[in-house]
Amino acid sequence: MKFRDYYSALGIDKGATEKEIKQAYRKLARKHHPDVNPDDPSAESRFKELTEAYEVLHDPDTRRKYDELGANWRSYENAPSEATSGRGNFDGGRWAADLRGADPFSDFFQTFFSGSSHERQRPWPPHNTGQTVDQPIDLTLEEAFHGVQRRLIIATGGQSRTIDVRIPRGVNDDSLIRIAGEAGPGTVPAGDLFLRVRVAPHQYFRRKGSDLYVSVDVPLTTAVLGGKVKVRALDGASLNLKIPCGTQPGQVLRIKNQGMPSVRKITKRGSLYATVAVRLPRRLNDDQRAHFKALADLDGPTRSP
Repeated sequence: MKFRDYYSALGIDKGATEKEIKQAYRKLARKHHPDVNPDDPSAESRFKELTEAYEVLHDPDTRRKYDELGANWRSYENAPSEATSGRGNFDGGRWAADLRGADPFSDFFQTFFSGSSHERQRPWPPHNTGQTVDQPIDLTLEEAFHGVQRRLIIATGGQSRTIDVRIPRGVNDDSLIRIAGEAGPGTVPAGDLFLRVRVAPHQYFRRKGSDLYVSVDVPLTTAVLGGKVKVRALDGASLNLKIPCGTQPGQVLRIKNQGMPSVRKITKRGSLYATVAVRLPRRLNDDQRAHFKALADLDGPTRSP
């Protein structure tokens, strides 16, 4: 088994940003896609190599784990699968979700980034497969949160047919889902279908990894004196957010376990981060104006720094 240099595979430096990783992958994936190079027998293996590198490096957590592995990878090679997460936190997971049971990636990936020894021992699919199909699938953030069943129409070789696909809950934008044997016919087995997930921007929530971010209006008096405000979670639940006294505009408050679910650990969820937007009164009645005037007198004259 050889060490897989994912940075070299994508032609990037170790300090590359997430944006640079995505740009490098998209450029190379288009260039080496098997459908673009039908006469090149090495195109499929090169495309899988690029996809494997991207699936590890585009996620900050798995990239950190890969970087920690580094030159010491052989010391982990023979560790039993149950101990993997304890010897370097390589708890595996499925970044290219295979909904039919065959793995498209290398032995190196299966050894260090797979969830079980059984999965690592599965053989690679034959090389004389039919054409692969790479197509996008559009989801709302709510669908990515809950998971969704979709019926897709696949058109290959001048024919079309429908298949039912289950998208796992917590799937990330730009994730790749592999469905083995569901693309086009080949000389032996059918080719593979790759679904590229596209999650639409949400009106209120912004996602970063497994965490969600939302802006929350807080009355001026609550920001000053402290209290609680209601926050709507993505699943529709109404949450109580504690506002400390003296909360400032733009301050970020955290609610644990109210973010996106993890694809790799069903019971694990990220956090919901609420950015405080202090709501100022547009109009004051006479009593309110008198109280604010009294408060201003207590503060004394305002001075520029």
